Parts: sequence; structure tokens; C-alpha cells
Amino acid sequence: MSGLSLNNIVGNVKNLERILDNLRDGIVAHDFQRRIFYFNSEAERITGFSRENVIGRDCHDALGGPLCGARCSFCGESVDLAETTSYQTNIVTRTGETRNVEMTVSMMKDDAEEPFGVLAVFRDLTDLIELRRRAGEMVSFSNIIGRDVKMLDVFQQVRDVAEYDFPVHLFGETGTGKELVAAAIHNESQRGGGPFVPINCGALPENLIESELFGHVKGAFSGAVRDKKGRFELAEGGTVFLDEVAELSLEMQVKLLRFLQEGTFEKVGGEKTLSTNVRIISATNKDLKKEVKAGRFREDLFYRLNVIPIILPPLRERRNDIPLLVDHFLDKCTTRHGRKSPDFSKEAMSRMVAYTWPGNVRELENAVQFSIVRCKGKSIVPSDLPMELGVVREESVKRGPTRKLEDASVREALVKTGGNKAKAARILGVGRATLYRFLDDNPSLSDE
Repeated sequence: MSGLSLNNIVGNVKNLERILDNLRDGIVAHDFQRRIFYFNSEAERITGFSRENVIGRDCHDALGGPLCGARCSFCGESVDLAETTSYQTNIVTRTGETRNVEMTVSMMKDDAEEPFGVLAVFRDLTDLIELRRRAGEMVSFSNIIGRDVKMLDVFQQVRDVAEYDFPVHLFGETGTGKELVAAAIHNESQRGGGPFVPINCGALPENLIESELFGHVKGAFSGAVRDKKGRFELAEGGTVFLDEVAELSLEMQVKLLRFLQEGTFEKVGGEKTLSTNVRIISATNKDLKKEVKAGRFREDLFYRLNVIPIILPPLRERRNDIPLLVDHFLDKCTTRHGRKSPDFSKEAMSRMVAYTWPGNVRELENAVQFSIVRCKGKSIVPSDLPMELGVVREESVKRGPTRKLEDASVREALVKTGGNKAKAARILGVGRATLYRFLDDNPSLSDE
């Protein structure tokens, strides 16, 4: 008999299986009917499922659900799979533990180039991420930049809440990145890959918000020329992010509460009761407890939304992240415009770190962009910074219990701010009371 003998063929297959079993990646292969025909040792270790219990079975039944979560291409009526796709996601093991994995899914083809199945290769990153966090080496997480201990705590909370579908409420000042954190929770969850639908409740007109959230039927009102899906319906299988939720009217709060309690809704002008499978994440820069006491926010809705609260720190409470964020925004501008952005000089960076950033990360990004445009040299210097930072004197940059005010610096700050004492105090790096006392002792400055 010419060629390979049956024993050689069997031996080659066994050797290939031994090689695959010694890889550090989990490997799962299934056909287009989702029947698993290969499951290596690392896949057993990561998932907790044995190959004897999964081979030949539908992967969703065998593994307790789609291994790829909402990114599964075999959950709909038709298969929609690219040649190769890679992403990070969370999987749930046989014991209910959540593991963060890097997943690559590829279509398999036969000798005739006809697709016949899917190969999923995944590597467990859970322990590596935790080690980096403990060692202080983590500088970003799911598109969020930060390594301050307060941000590392937020990263951990995101990972914790991503495992569950409970409602999350984010509280933070304007510009602290609430939508980024909401998107991170979505991406780290089993819903990652499904739709993430942000809704700015404060930006929608009162007469249109119900239609935007729940949709409408043709003829429901003037201008409703066709049926329209609402944001909740569009988010099927994914996450709805309700930003500025405190701006909803009491009437809309009642309708939102009903949806949260029953999971059902009716379109504007419609009679049919619909349901949708979505996760709710809300956010506000207001204290909802105070809004409840003031009668502007329903208490029952507050308890429905505030199941898991996460507080985002303002930038002034994580100043160590400012140089990191500045570098990120410089790189972002370099990529966008195709030319090297200037660096920040040591003096300019000191001013950036010393500033209080009432607009938080959003204001910081604006300041970086302003400084790039203003800069005419190779490095950004203090005079290139926005007005609020550019006139800060050296003594206001240095740390210390007190900051001495001088006539010249106070006069310059008042001129820059058009006489606005609150802004002038911020530029000078002192409290308003300190500036007012100084002006009381120097009345001539107030009269200029």
C-alpha cells in the first residue's frame, strides 16, 4: 500500500491532538449546526466543562449559553460570520465564575473553500489583569485612561457589575466619563457585541421623548408618517444608557418605572404591548436623593435605578492621571491629523496638574487641543495654555499650606476674567474667601 498507512494517519491525528492540548489557548470547534467536534485541554481548564460532556452536543446547550455572549453569530435566524474576528469578552464557567478572555473566531473551510464550521481560540486574561491592577501597572481599561487608585477601584467595580444584569447608576460631575464607564460595563458583560444605545434625557424635547424611548406607530401624531422603533426596542439584547436621567419629567418617570417593573411598553399611539431584553445603566451629575426629597424625582424609580451605584472621581481628586491623560490626547491628535503634536514643557505640565479642572476630563482634552493650536514651537509653554491656566503664577503651582497674593498677579487675573472674582480666584489658585479678604485690604484693586 503506497502513501500513509492507517496507523500513520491515526498517529498523526493523535500527535496533532497532543500539540493542541499543550497550547496555552483554549480551542473549540463546531459545525454550522453548532455541534462541537473539538474541545482541547485548555478549553476544559478555562471553562470547567469536560470534553466528554460537550463533544457532539449543541454548544449553547453544552456550555449553558453562547460562549461568545451577544457576539455569537449563531443566535439569529441566519449565520453572519466574518472570516476572522477578535475581541475581549467575559465568559461564565461551569461553576458560575466569570473569566475575561481574548477571543478569536474564524470560519473554517474545506478543500473546496466551502465553509463548514467555526474555530474559536481564546486565552484567559483574568489573572493577568488582576496582577497588573495590584502592581499598579494598569493604565487603561476598556478605553478608560487612569492608574490612580480611585480609578483602579472603578475598573474593579466595572468588572464586578459586568457579571450581572442588575441596573447600575453612575454618579459623577460633568466630564468625568460616565458614558465611557457605561460602555465599559456593557463591553465587559455577556451583552458585549450587542447594541449599546446611549440616550441623553436632558437633550430630548419633552414632546418627543416618549416616542424616542418607546417608538410610535404611523399616524400617532402630526409628522408620524411611518412606524418607528424606539431606543429600547433598538437595544434588544444589549444595553440602554440613560444619561442625565434626573432631567426626565415626572410623567416620563412613571412610564420608565413601569417598563423597569414589567419589562413591557406600548408605542405612542399603539395598542400592542411589546417587550424587549435590555440592561439599564443610568447616570446623573445631580444627587438623586436630594432630587427625591425635593419632589423632582420619584422615590420608587430611584430605588429601581440605584441598585448598584458607582461614583466616578473628579479629575482634581486623581491628579496623578493628568500627565497620562495629556499624553493620550496628544497621541489622539497625532493620529487624527497625521503629524506629531508638540510635547508639554515641564512648567506647562505643572500648571496642568495644579489646575482644579471644574470641567474634568472633557475640559482637559479641550485645553490640550487649544494648546496644540496655540503652540508655535516644539514644546507647549505656559503662555500657550488657555487663559485659566496661563496666568497662574509659580507660587500658585507649588504645593504648600498658603499661597501669597501680590497686587500685580491679582490685577492681572481680574483683567483676564473681566472682573469675575470667582474665576480670578481659580486662576490664582486660592479660595474665593482668600481673594475677597485680599481685596478688602486693598480696595484700590477692586475699583480699577
